[in-house]
Amino acid sequence: MLNVPSQSFPAPSSQQRAASGGRSKVPLKQGRSLMDWIRLSKSGKDLTGLKGRLIEVTEEELKKHNKKDDCWICIRGFVYNVTSYMEFHPGGEDELMRAAGSDGTDLFDQVHRWVNYESMLKECLVGRMAVKPAIPKGLLPRSQVTDTTTKEGPSSPSYDWFQTDSLVTIVIYTKQKDINLDSIIVDHQNDSFRAETIIKDYSYLIHVGLSHEIQEDFSVRIVENVGKIEIVLKKRENMSWKCLGHPLEKHNSLLPKKDRGSYYRQCQLISKEDITHDTKLFCLMLPPSTHLQVPIGQHVYLKLTITGTEIVKPYTPVFDSLLSEFKEPVLPNNKYIYFLIKIYPAGLFTPELDHLQIGDFVPVSSPEGNFKISKLQEVEDLFLLAAGTGFTPMVKILNCALINTPSLRKVKLMFFNKTEDDIIWRSQLEKLAFEDKRFDVEFVLSAPSSEWNGKQGHISPALLSEFLKRSSEKSKVLLCICGPMPFTEQGIRLLHDLNFSKDEIHSFTA
Repeated sequence: MLNVPSQSFPAPSSQQRAASGGRSKVPLKQGRSLMDWIRLSKSGKDLTGLKGRLIEVTEEELKKHNKKDDCWICIRGFVYNVTSYMEFHPGGEDELMRAAGSDGTDLFDQVHRWVNYESMLKECLVGRMAVKPAIPKGLLPRSQVTDTTTKEGPSSPSYDWFQTDSLVTIVIYTKQKDINLDSIIVDHQNDSFRAETIIKDYSYLIHVGLSHEIQEDFSVRIVENVGKIEIVLKKRENMSWKCLGHPLEKHNSLLPKKDRGSYYRQCQLISKEDITHDTKLFCLMLPPSTHLQVPIGQHVYLKLTITGTEIVKPYTPVFDSLLSEFKEPVLPNNKYIYFLIKIYPAGLFTPELDHLQIGDFVPVSSPEGNFKISKLQEVEDLFLLAAGTGFTPMVKILNCALINTPSLRKVKLMFFNKTEDDIIWRSQLEKLAFEDKRFDVEFVLSAPSSEWNGKQGHISPALLSEFLKRSSEKSKVLLCICGPMPFTEQGIRLLHDLNFSKDEIHSFTA
């Protein structure tokens, strides 16, 4: 029997939702929704054509199944018969056929980064590719590191540990000077201790089963100029430890971040607050034994099990208020994560999320993304284009720019919505524009009432050419754009037409 992959979504190579392009959904036939597919996959129907058998698939065999009525695809070493899934695929049959009879891993990572293929296609699993991946068995001793870096990758970190009667200090030597509290994620569950350090596009992991019990709370310190991380644990009992513990999976390894896989911790729902008629502010509390700070411009995944299938959606955390954080910066030990989420009554995920009761738990992944805060350095003009909940990545970017960018002259937000009732935090945005002369906001409505006196329509050359005026002819500019895929794709084309370079544009796909 082959081992069916059990890792929950997102896939190991899941990246930030930022891209310069993307895919557009196609209209699906009636009865071809995600819920319809879940019903079909749980109906007991043989979707593989193999009557429940799992086989090893050679490359030659895979290549034979390359037609719409007989389509096999390999993703990360596992082969799926996606013939039955063709009409349910949101991107259309033609896109799925691009990987027919071949390894579709790279294509999948480009356009389906957060699709839970392992759960969605579980009943379509044909088997494993016959070529076995070169994965080292067992765990390496502490003196060695699983280092798959290239010559361009970072130097391999190392670690050590020290103790007193009451404390254990784990020290990670990253050999990097730009390490901060966002770079380290620590989770302690039962006797499992996990500390993941993000170094550029790589992930260094310490993963051990501690030899003795510790208390829930711990502290994390950074010595930035030498790239040293200190994690101080409190012993449950004052005694001398003979060893830190035993190594667990991928302990002391340095891997490309996309290959690390995603890790979830259970976060408790603390509150839900109505922001607009269909948008709510959710507050989740991290476990006391977790240190996690989501970097600016990055997102996490929320995971729910719906009718037996794991469904995952990416969301960008925000502050609890647009204005309060300008007065009180986020504390390093902040344990709360806030999300502005639009509830779609006919949707599959958000209604279930909205039905959660205060005190319920939601699995939350580690942060992912490729937005670098260095993009804000020396920026003079920051232009933000947002549609609907595409506003969420802009909250922390706006905050950081106004507080931490001395070169900043102007921040302008053009916020697209259907009606006035859809505008998130309108009064707070207007108040900020009144209080800080560097900030301007313009609201654009596509379905305004007769009383609306502001701008209306959709993203267009006329709107952008007037909006995107530099404070000086050669000012350093950054443009951030986020919204539904058609909005983002159209916006990027228009920005290029207006002679803004690729390096000046950063897009998030809502």
